[in-house]
Amino acid sequence: MPPPPGVSRTLLHAAALTVFAVGLWATAAIPEEVTAIAFFLLAMLLAVAPPSVVFSGFAAQAVWLVFAGVVIGTAVKHTGLGERLARALVLRIGRSYLAVITGLVVVAMVLAFLMPSSMGRVVLLIPVVNALAAQLGFAEGSRGRIGMVMATGLACFMPAAAVLPAAVPNLVLAGAAETQYGLAFAYMEFLRLHFPIIGIGDSVLIVLLTTLIFAERPRPYAGVARAGPITPAEKRLSVVLVAALGLWATDTLHGVGPGWIGLAAATACLLPALRLLPPKVFSGQANLAPVIYVAGILGMAAVVADSGLAGWLGAALFAVVPLEAGAEARNFASLVGIASATGFVATMAGVPAVLAPLADTLADATGLPLYAVLMTQVIGYTALFIPYQSPPLVVAMQLGGVRLRDALRITLLLAALELALLTPINFLWWRWLGVFSQ
Repeated sequence: MPPPPGVSRTLLHAAALTVFAVGLWATAAIPEEVTAIAFFLLAMLLAVAPPSVVFSGFAAQAVWLVFAGVVIGTAVKHTGLGERLARALVLRIGRSYLAVITGLVVVAMVLAFLMPSSMGRVVLLIPVVNALAAQLGFAEGSRGRIGMVMATGLACFMPAAAVLPAAVPNLVLAGAAETQYGLAFAYMEFLRLHFPIIGIGDSVLIVLLTTLIFAERPRPYAGVARAGPITPAEKRLSVVLVAALGLWATDTLHGVGPGWIGLAAATACLLPALRLLPPKVFSGQANLAPVIYVAGILGMAAVVADSGLAGWLGAALFAVVPLEAGAEARNFASLVGIASATGFVATMAGVPAVLAPLADTLADATGLPLYAVLMTQVIGYTALFIPYQSPPLVVAMQLGGVRLRDALRITLLLAALELALLTPINFLWWRWLGVFSQ
């Protein structure tokens, strides 16, 4: 049966493969890393893209940040540093579950201003969160621990997207705006536009929903003893982590990507001379499945873009979404909806790659300024319905042992509330700032 006019056989194969991978990731019918391996195999057999595209995820910094997270997390657990940090946190924020979740979200948001990578923040925080959960008496798979991991993972991406360099999709959008339209995003202007609603609003929703859905009573506050003297291994690992954090926070000065900084920290943890992570411990305890999973997600996004499927989907969306010059509120809602829907296929990092080239067309159709059209994508890709849409959240779940069905309990409700509640507030905020009249 020949393909429809204007649609290539390669595009159809890419669409079928995308539905296959997204369906299995969304339902968790088989382990996520197995789906990723099957995606690689079928992509090569169907020749939907060259190997350099299919396996491009392994060349991405995000994958090596995941690997670094696995290594660092194992070292933090092995040396006991995670338990020490957890004890210190318990003594400050361990009085109630609401206080614990609020503290974790605040820490994640503060780190958004210091570390340029959502994945890096997840890598740094989740091992400590696991240890903190254990100190609070939350066993693996318990509601309390699941909530702590999900709150941290969500806070590392959704509200952090209000800070320009703190999320990969922001950087993709900024790069596309500058290269295609000559628009340079200013740090403070971006923050003023998004932080009051996305940054603060999403943080509040994460705290409230996590507490509502996953709350458990922590162990008695007095039951947490202070840690003993710090060991030499903990001191050496602390130096490695502080150095990595310092380099992550100053990447604009030295130009070294966060992935390679993480890989350097992982290498240091594995060096025999530092005695932080013996080979037997690494081979026996480190779970590298998240590396394959994230590489598969990134490879799928690359195939969607390379095959032309992204452009075809974008055009199909524009054909059915109501856009009319002069209808500011409806156009705003439609553009946010387009960005959110695109994230189901292209993942959040792929949303600006798909939609940015079409922004001038959308600006002409809606009568909105090009800058406003581009900025609506930020609202769209922070509405995270299914975890696979955000690799940092996927990694947080993998490192924290959270199952998909447990994660969906909060992601679906959180995304729905963001679109239904925060999007109208965003519209009013932008109108007050004069964004639609620029």
